[in-house]
Amino acid sequence: MKLGVSVVAFLPGLACLSLMAGAAPCSAQINIHVHTATGPAESHIGNLTGHSEAGKQLYRRFCIGCHGPNGDGKGENAPYLADGIQPRDFTVGLFKCRSTVSGSLPLDSDLFDTVGRGLVTTGMPSWGPLTDQDRADLVAFIKTFSPRFEEEKPEKPIPNPAESADTPESQKRGEELYQKTLKCFECHGKSGRGDGPSAPTLRDNKGNPIPPYDFTTGSRFKCGATNADLYRIFMTGLDGTPMPAWSDWVSPDQGWDLVHYLRTLQVNYKTGKSKTAPQSREKSKENTAKLK
Repeated sequence: MKLGVSVVAFLPGLACLSLMAGAAPCSAQINIHVHTATGPAESHIGNLTGHSEAGKQLYRRFCIGCHGPNGDGKGENAPYLADGIQPRDFTVGLFKCRSTVSGSLPLDSDLFDTVGRGLVTTGMPSWGPLTDQDRADLVAFIKTFSPRFEEEKPEKPIPNPAESADTPESQKRGEELYQKTLKCFECHGKSGRGDGPSAPTLRDNKGNPIPPYDFTTGSRFKCGATNADLYRIFMTGLDGTPMPAWSDWVSPDQGWDLVHYLRTLQVNYKTGKSKTAPQSREKSKENTAKLK
């Protein structure tokens, strides 16, 4: 049993190659006992229905090395992840990337997007090689680790209104919010590099150190790449981290002002150029077929 976990933990690249080649997982890996808190579950994402029984095999193959056989984030890979950011503990039922209010369970579609997109600056990769059905099955299985999914329903998503114009005036108002009103600089730093005076003291809900996001690097954020993704992060917060939800404190227009200001901190930023959301694997294939 120990050997199976070790293979997944220390050879994640091999696991990915096996996925792309369609190879079957080794017998030791299949026989790892996975402990869940509830019975079988389903996920519902659009027209897709995910099944936890199928997701369990995928979890054993690709997720157990970090998230562990109990889903508590204590897999054999966990101590070696970058910056000490630990894997999600599914048993608690708290998730960073949600469209719902802080404290609520995520929608199935939120978890589905996270599996496909990954979490930038963490050890959670983008699982692009998985089919949409695979991702839906994994979501269904992840839900079996926490009784919250049987006892509660997710709240309604927070509205994500149309984006206001990205103008110098909007950026200036966003800077005022960042530097003075909301004091985002205390964690993220004056220039958004994640080096604010409070940064060394920050801890997640498990007591682990967690660095603030550095807005100056790359084009992606923790939970997406679009302006709408960044707006949603402000309004919902990142549960399990010190990042609060601002939906009760800022108006939609102020939220967009903050988005526009933070974009100016990024390399190669162009005013008014918002990235579009990534397509699902199946949708991308459909569009490619239409071009042939």
